[in-house]
Amino acid sequence: MNPKIIRFLAITCLFASTATAQTKNYIPFVNPLIGTERMGHTYPGATVPFGMVQLSPDTDTIPYEVNGKYQPEVYPYCAGYQYADKTIVGFSHTHFSGTGHSDLGDILVMPTVGALQLNPGTASDPASGYRSSFSHQKEKAEAGYYRVHLEDHNIDAELTTTTRVGLHRYTFRSGGPAHLVLDLVHNIYNHSQKNVWTFVRVENDTLITGYRQTTGWAKTRTQYFAIAFSRAFKGFGYNTGSDKETYRGFWGKFNTRSNFREMIARQLRAHFDFDMKDGEQLLLKVALSPVSTEGALRNLRQEAGGWNFDGWKASAQQQWNRELARVDAELMDSSERVNFYTALYHSFLSPTVYGDVDGRYKGLDQNVHTAKGFTNYTTFSLWDTYRALHPLFTILQPQRNGDMVRSMLAHYQQSAQHMLPVWSHHANENWCMIGYHSVPVLVDAVLKGAPGVDARAGLEACVTTARNRQYEGLASYIDGGYVAEDRSGASVSKTLEYAYDDWCIAQLAKKVGRNDLYAEFNKRAHNYRNAWDAATGFMRPRLADGTFKKEFDVLSTHQAGYIEGNAWNYSLYVPHAPDSLAALYGGRSRFAAHLDSLFTMELPDKYFAETEDITRDGIIGNYVHGNEPSHHVAYLFNWTDAPWKTQERIRSIFPRMYRPTPDGLGGNDDCGQMSAWYLFSALGFYPVAPGSGEYALGSPLVRNAALQVGSGKTFRVEAVNQSAANVFIQSVTLNGNPLHKPFLKHADIMKGGTLRFVMGATPNTGWYR
Repeated sequence: MNPKIIRFLAITCLFASTATAQTKNYIPFVNPLIGTERMGHTYPGATVPFGMVQLSPDTDTIPYEVNGKYQPEVYPYCAGYQYADKTIVGFSHTHFSGTGHSDLGDILVMPTVGALQLNPGTASDPASGYRSSFSHQKEKAEAGYYRVHLEDHNIDAELTTTTRVGLHRYTFRSGGPAHLVLDLVHNIYNHSQKNVWTFVRVENDTLITGYRQTTGWAKTRTQYFAIAFSRAFKGFGYNTGSDKETYRGFWGKFNTRSNFREMIARQLRAHFDFDMKDGEQLLLKVALSPVSTEGALRNLRQEAGGWNFDGWKASAQQQWNRELARVDAELMDSSERVNFYTALYHSFLSPTVYGDVDGRYKGLDQNVHTAKGFTNYTTFSLWDTYRALHPLFTILQPQRNGDMVRSMLAHYQQSAQHMLPVWSHHANENWCMIGYHSVPVLVDAVLKGAPGVDARAGLEACVTTARNRQYEGLASYIDGGYVAEDRSGASVSKTLEYAYDDWCIAQLAKKVGRNDLYAEFNKRAHNYRNAWDAATGFMRPRLADGTFKKEFDVLSTHQAGYIEGNAWNYSLYVPHAPDSLAALYGGRSRFAAHLDSLFTMELPDKYFAETEDITRDGIIGNYVHGNEPSHHVAYLFNWTDAPWKTQERIRSIFPRMYRPTPDGLGGNDDCGQMSAWYLFSALGFYPVAPGSGEYALGSPLVRNAALQVGSGKTFRVEAVNQSAANVFIQSVTLNGNPLHKPFLKHADIMKGGTLRFVMGATPNTGWYR
């Protein structure tokens, strides 16, 4: 094992042994560096649960394109940081966690000593710019806190946050002429046209305000900010690099580049100058707002008064302890405990708050709205997170999940297309991925009693979204019962995902007594059958004339018909009707054999070489755990005569896809979905079909766990005879009553009680029928 991880786990054990039940400290069990290497795309910096500020180091400046062509080398930098890098460019205030595309990286700051440099330099020659070398031996990442030593400047950098304010403490080990670089050119997934405009206003010698407008994944995004300094700067200025101004007006009356209180340009890097002595500190408070600089100042004053960095850090970590305490779990060893609580940490990063302390936020219509009676959220990676993250919230974060659904309904009301969000962030719909997966999130929440959500208004939004004939093949799907590949690409994936979403709408229609809508969408829910090719035994692309596409390779992940998956994996996507799916495969026994083949066959590299979201890291046989479409698949054995195979497969996935190391995630964490799969599975159950109110049992990884499910109630999971070898359920009881089917109802969890597994080393087929 990596020596750094061994040291980390030793510290974990020390802290755990000294914590009492009343003051349990979960912070040592979280390692934010997990997933920062290779495919995880997580960030190591500081944030609070669901915080609007994600203050983290960025380690390179790889652009999105070169000479007008996409540069694949940018893909590892979706979160701005890669563990293998040896330099830090600076610390920016907005980041996605675990995504496979990107944006953000707003308001990058970097402290320096010596001659002023306003170019970031290069990784191979950090001295050519303001960036700095660093070492992991002098880096520490915790929930709510990050620290690193900037070697080239001999500065200790420390970061923490409130919900809306990033807090910095820089200790200058060697004094001299010092600078705080504010780089408003820097972006994640940067390109030459990404910055639309930037503005900085010097309010006084310890306070600046400003904004930046960008166009990228979010087509029109404005980030307002206010920055307070703990000491007065003696001078300031900026440059615009090679960006030439076509029109300069009459500003030539001033030297605007030096000590002029307004800095206005498309590409702008500013500097603020100090004389620092050995050991002196400079603190910053960087407040964000989606609305205005006035809003940023209000956020700063309300959330971060004074200059008590240690107090802010303590507050951030208290917030994390409060959230992590929602599950008190005992695992089989310390490394697995780190996996568990880091997964819980990653699950509580997104969606993110998007609004000021007074409730004001910018809406999808680019107007300012006020969230009345709820907190507004953004960062909805719904193609990923409807599967397990939002179902997890219905148990552990029901109030927040209700607010998230109300945020989606606000999005719908502001949408020119009259649609619920598909993939939205920062007052923008970016239209990434397929389906209309706000629907299962909304339906699952309403059926589970989400507070404050109007079921009829939610149904109207779902139906209107699902009837939008302009959206990705929906006209073909509505008219013909399937998406025709020659009308809209990724047709099989769309047909299957639309059918599931439609099933969810049918469940909500049934609940509110709209039998007409129930009939309409229940019929649409069966459209998966129209993609089934009995001759090949797979879901296959179909053309508008009704024929199947001739060119067909069941292994390829980059052929027509599928998105980020192949026919083997996507053909198993009928989460709302697994019994019917098994029948298509010839019955329960043949279905089990087919599932076995998925896990044991070989998928050569050539079949996913052109799909950047799928790599060898996340593959077991032909089962792709590193991407979402297959996350339910190991649980499908519960709809065969061999549920024990689900138990075996689940336990084999854990050590291969989740490890307590920087490269420990087998794929993008995707705003917490990969982590949510781990958490549900470690607890022994999983939501195969959100909206059903039911979970499929697996094989728990915990020895025991206590879930705080609200109203003072606790749901406990116990695994008797738990060990690495004992992966098979011998019996299972709920509140002392035997379960004879491998399923658990959500309502039983929320009542509180005890789910007790007895485990063994060999399958027992006698407990279920």
